[in-house]
Amino acid sequence: MGRTAEKVESLVEENPDMADAVAAVLRETDGGESEVEWADVRNEITSGQWGRMIEKGLLVDGVHGFELRDPEEVRSVVGDSGAVSTTKSTDAGDDEDEDDGWTKWDKAAAGGVALTFLGYAWGPARTAIGSTMDTVIGPLNAVLPFYAVILVLALFTGLYSTLLQANLMDTSKMSEYQEQMKAIQEKRERAKERGDDEAMERIQQEQMDAMGDQLEMFKTQFRPMVWIMLLTIPVFLWMYWKLLDGDPSALGTVTFPLVGEVENWRAGVVGPMEAWIVWYFVCSMAFTQLLRKSLNIRTSPTG
Repeated sequence: MGRTAEKVESLVEENPDMADAVAAVLRETDGGESEVEWADVRNEITSGQWGRMIEKGLLVDGVHGFELRDPEEVRSVVGDSGAVSTTKSTDAGDDEDEDDGWTKWDKAAAGGVALTFLGYAWGPARTAIGSTMDTVIGPLNAVLPFYAVILVLALFTGLYSTLLQANLMDTSKMSEYQEQMKAIQEKRERAKERGDDEAMERIQQEQMDAMGDQLEMFKTQFRPMVWIMLLTIPVFLWMYWKLLDGDPSALGTVTFPLVGEVENWRAGVVGPMEAWIVWYFVCSMAFTQLLRKSLNIRTSPTG
């Protein structure tokens, strides 16, 4: 469900009479005019209903009057007659919660991330996760030097991170949020230039409503990160467990540009950052960029 449809449903939940009011404005804008003024609908709706639609951001400033934001989304909720057709799911088994766009699986993954973080501070948890991961990564470590194992792990984590971002992040919606904020800012500048205090107050209220959109954008960006961390933290903990509970000097050496050969993987090479962390991030960033280019995957808002 789009943000505008959610706003309409919110208004109707507050006051069922708002369904007829919104439908009246919708009919007026469908009559060949994209803009509507209070005088056009004053016989069908009250001034309070008109003001509430402005406050909620359904009516936005046009050239001479107001424009209805996303008329098709509005129509999907109230129709032309004011008959409410809600799209919110009432099925108890529905995977997705409409209030935040996260499924129950996303929330379970977030809980898993919180639990795996214990491995960094609590030795028994680190040992349990590290030894479990060692059943999978151990055979690879037995045939490859440690620096090559980290390189393979960086390739693996870079691949699924890129794929998860491509499939779980809605870049078009993020672009819509950014365009909305840009449009509000432009209207604010125009109203400020002409000294329209009334318009400035409406735009300020619209900015407050848009803060909810900013929260939605943050959730859209963070959703794939939960799954990435759920898969990456155990890999990181395996390396940490291998170095902390074992003998770092027995894992071979690696040569860094400007630093030279490093014999101890826990030695600091970039300030306090240890060699294994730096080597992993260098490999991971390089592979991630190559994968995005080769697979033509965008993880930033579309233009």
